[in-house]
Amino acid sequence: MNSMTGYGYKEAVVEDTQISVEIRSVNSRFLDLNVNLPSFLNILEKRIRQMIGNQVVRGKVDVTIRVRDLTTNAVISADPKAAVMYRDAFVSVAKALGMEEKDVPLELIIQQEGVLNVSHEYDAESYWHKIQTVFEPVFAQFVEDRKREGENLKVDLLHKLDVLDECAAFFKEWQPKMEERFKEIISKKFHELLDDHVDENKILEETASMLVKYTINEEIIRLHSHLTALRKEMTEDPVPGKRIDFICQEANREINTIGSKNQFTEIGSVVVQAKDALENIREQSKNVE
Repeated sequence: MNSMTGYGYKEAVVEDTQISVEIRSVNSRFLDLNVNLPSFLNILEKRIRQMIGNQVVRGKVDVTIRVRDLTTNAVISADPKAAVMYRDAFVSVAKALGMEEKDVPLELIIQQEGVLNVSHEYDAESYWHKIQTVFEPVFAQFVEDRKREGENLKVDLLHKLDVLDECAAFFKEWQPKMEERFKEIISKKFHELLDDHVDENKILEETASMLVKYTINEEIIRLHSHLTALRKEMTEDPVPGKRIDFICQEANREINTIGSKNQFTEIGSVVVQAKDALENIREQSKNVE
């Protein structure tokens, strides 16, 4: 079980290139992956997406990679024709102002657009080999962070599930007691009204009628089934988040029905306890991948 929140960061100099990689994630219903790269390395985005997508199923994941060359790989070229054109234009203006040709400085000419051209040669593959040495340990740190937090979540979820199991066991234990309690209540009312002229068959008939209306046996069976499914998801499914939320919705229906049928204080307090534990599980499942 993994958490959807995680973080990894590293900065290093690899072959005269300073590289920083940061990976962070927060909760999301699906995998929402954003990769931020220098524009000249956009060709590497697909590769990074595949690497992350192979291990991450859910979460909003932001990947930021920064690259800065400590030595220049710039290629500078000159356009003499453009320089001559600029010089002739500047000289013409200078003469019109009563100045001499020598008053036109070289610095002014070379600053003009197109006279000097600077270009950079980028080999994305060679950059990837540098980035990879930083990216891989950061990604491993990120995955481990999610796993560590996920294990903490798992412990908490299983503890809450133990509480639900105890509640379900209490409901099951109380189910046969309900018949005796209903029989006692009805018998008392009949004796108050009819004194000693009570028909025992009538008491049994009324008791059976109340049991049909208020029995929670089916709800208990379904609740046990949902709790078994929850435990299986938590212990066996590596990405159980969505399934946990769905099963919790089903279990919540059964607990609500038990609560609505309940006629006894003892059951009512346990219903509240069960709903609280289930709500905690649902909230925590939003953090689980």
